[in-house]
Amino acid sequence: MKIAIVGASGAVGQELLNVLGTRGLHIDELRLFGSARSAGRVYRFANNDIIVKELTHNADDFADIDFAFVSAGAATSREYADTITARGAIMIDNSSAFRLCDDVPLVVPEVNGPDALNAPRRIIANPNCTTIQMVVALKPIHDISPVTRVHVATYQAASGAGAAAMQELIDQHADIAAGKEPTVQRFAHQLAFNVIPHIDVFADDDYTREELKMLHETRKIMHSPDIAVSATCVRVPVMRAHSEAIWAETERAISPDEARTAFAAAPGVELIDDPAANKYPMPLDLAGCDPVYVGRIRPDLANDRGITFWTVSDQIRKGAALNAVQIAEYIIAHRS
Repeated sequence: MKIAIVGASGAVGQELLNVLGTRGLHIDELRLFGSARSAGRVYRFANNDIIVKELTHNADDFADIDFAFVSAGAATSREYADTITARGAIMIDNSSAFRLCDDVPLVVPEVNGPDALNAPRRIIANPNCTTIQMVVALKPIHDISPVTRVHVATYQAASGAGAAAMQELIDQHADIAAGKEPTVQRFAHQLAFNVIPHIDVFADDDYTREELKMLHETRKIMHSPDIAVSATCVRVPVMRAHSEAIWAETERAISPDEARTAFAAAPGVELIDDPAANKYPMPLDLAGCDPVYVGRIRPDLANDRGITFWTVSDQIRKGAALNAVQIAEYIIAHRS
């Protein structure tokens, strides 16, 4: 097994190293690639020091690679996809570059794993972190009665904007505590002591691109072209792990007890739902963990066929690095 990581020095690239080191894959060789700025950095993996090599259009760099995990932005993915896949590697891409392409599967293994086995371009797209979290939670409900409509409000951590954004949140709190004016560079406004209902750029309909991703990606992953999804995505002053409040409408009413039973049995889902004991998922407790955590399960008082619940998941882990590795694991397990 030979693996490559493109974008090894970024937050997701670093998490990929952590995940690969704990998943039990038998990796014979790991190659790391990055920008000219990152080239030459050294990272430790499996008791070996690995030097980051500059990414170029040399297809031989990816010769004999089984899986290339790419997390260096959409522009890089588009530019280098042919180079990465030319020698037979499967490119598992963490950007938005190919997610809605008809000939590129968009995969969350717990939901639509078999789609990963049909990748004619040898490219598989990793969905947006908020979408991954939501569809993992929707799947057990959808299996009981098809989901027809979803309203979702996301509460997204600073880490969703990268390592520099996390540092900016820390620096803003320090500046404010010291009586200084906080620096704002990574967000549209100050994030410390604030929430910002604006993630990604606004489209013509005044939804942001982040919100529209949740619509279009959910339809593709769940093979449900008619499912209605309306999202409001909000940045909150949390370091790591996204939260989502989800209202789902199904073809028939689902009771909270039915939902709890389904969540408890679902792969990739952990149930934390004991309001009487003040137990429910919170990002403070769950950063760095693998599952999608679900709690606050109750009927939707505004919809006779609605169920509402709360989810928390680490978006760098399940929302990016872990999901990508699980795609590779699924392919390995189901190869003919």
